[in-house]
Amino acid sequence: MMILKRIIDIREEYDLSQKDVANILDVAQQTYSRYETEEKIIPIKHLNKFCNHFKVSLDYVIGFTNTRNYKDSKDKISKNIVGKRLKEFRTNKNLTQQELAKELNTSHSTISAYENGKTLLLLAFAYGIATKYKVSLDWLYGRTDK
Repeated sequence: MMILKRIIDIREEYDLSQKDVANILDVAQQTYSRYETEEKIIPIKHLNKFCNHFKVSLDYVIGFTNTRNYKDSKDKISKNIVGKRLKEFRTNKNLTQQELAKELNTSHSTISAYENGKTLLLLAFAYGIATKYKVSLDWLYGRTDK
């Protein structure tokens, strides 16, 4: 199953090669190729850079929406904002850090580090939350306030 449903379509829409997009993201062509085939999970910093360059939302790339971009879209991702949003989501769903950690197959301390802005929420975890709970990735990563 392709998580990044539209990444190839967007690249081809602009008539770009994998090498062209790899140069935009400042990664090796082979690395970018592995992102497209999902042999390797694209780090959120590279996906954010991709979205900013092509002026599309994370939700659009993932296939959650047909809206290419949000009017209030922000380019930067802040660990602190992500942490606050993750905590807000978790408490609104009446989940403990331990319960969320179990759902994501990680540790309580990892969830705590995300919520305290010490580390940036991994895309694989954010995707798991977004698909199960119908949460916008752009909202979770602070790219939109909606």
